[in-house]
Amino acid sequence: MSENNEFEQLLEESLVTIHNGEVVEGTVISVKPDEIVLNIGYKADGIITKSEYSNQPVDLTEEVKEGDKMKAKVLKVNDGEGQVLLTYKRLAMEKSNERIKEAFENKEVLKATVSAVLSGGLSVVVEETKVFIPASLVSDTFEKDLSKYAGQEIEFVISEFNPKKRRIIGDRKQLLVAEKKKQQEELFSRIHVGDTVEGVVKNLTDFGAFIDLGGADGLLHISEMSWGRVENPKKVFSVGDKTKVLIKDIKDDKIALSLKFEDQNPWLNADEKYGVGSIVKGRVARMADFGAFIELEPGVDALLHVSQISREHVEKPADVLKVGQEIEAKVVDFKAEERKISLSMKALLVDTEEPEESEVEVNTDDAENTAAAGAEKDTDSNEE
Repeated sequence: MSENNEFEQLLEESLVTIHNGEVVEGTVISVKPDEIVLNIGYKADGIITKSEYSNQPVDLTEEVKEGDKMKAKVLKVNDGEGQVLLTYKRLAMEKSNERIKEAFENKEVLKATVSAVLSGGLSVVVEETKVFIPASLVSDTFEKDLSKYAGQEIEFVISEFNPKKRRIIGDRKQLLVAEKKKQQEELFSRIHVGDTVEGVVKNLTDFGAFIDLGGADGLLHISEMSWGRVENPKKVFSVGDKTKVLIKDIKDDKIALSLKFEDQNPWLNADEKYGVGSIVKGRVARMADFGAFIELEPGVDALLHVSQISREHVEKPADVLKVGQEIEAKVVDFKAEERKISLSMKALLVDTEEPEESEVEVNTDDAENTAAAGAEKDTDSNEE
């Protein structure tokens, strides 16, 4: 045997034997943006293409450098060009599958960046394993547009693990639900009726506003938004507004709120402003057949009975007054405990003109009884 043949035989014997599926280790001898060449101690070099390096878009020259040691799995001993086709990502995927399996069994919270927003949910990659989070498990509230999650790092748990069927499902919703429950318990442990707390307007309806108190929502009913009348909550608040509110009532998991702070109650010093004999100005707020309700200030309404509008006979207030009209009148009765004030425009005329004998005195008790009935009816309809 010639020396050349002996050398070739010795070299052949010194080279490793490899098989498909085998894990090999090699040294990087060349790196291009889309290809890595490894010396794996075999008669042919191993090649890792960009698509077999990672599921993520990468520049291989930024990932490895010449001289690096790498492990990879053999896909084909001969790729048709005399080279060994290797895969790095599939070996990494097997390791990450083990990692995810462990997280699934231990109910561990994972964190990853959203790699893609799909029509039915989100896709994240844990190491080299893709995890799908269905739209229904992304949030604890319905979200039609998931685009805001693109590129966002999120936390989730694995709710289903079946790598053979390539079905690995993530769940973010249960984490949010658990966190909100914890916040709710903390909130209810520290708030009490009569407390003043800060919240954020979360939603507006015709009947009020829902305020996020940080753990639970409270309802601020339209009737509790002001000491005066509020026609539409949307004219008072916008979603996202911060506001300080009073805890009016707590029943089970429901919280009733109010903006009627007692130190701002306009009736506290109403007797000083609206004592009997005072001349006051007000705005016609609403009308009934028996009289008009005059707003003296937000939260303080007085009754102007139809018989007290003019010295002339008035069939109904709407014949001579309009809602929003400003009038001047005299306070003829004030009952602080019942929060009732009776006005008279006619009394101002009587003060400046000699009364005629034929004038009929007004029975204020009858007027108040009628007014009270009308006010109760009006209040009921407002609360509805």
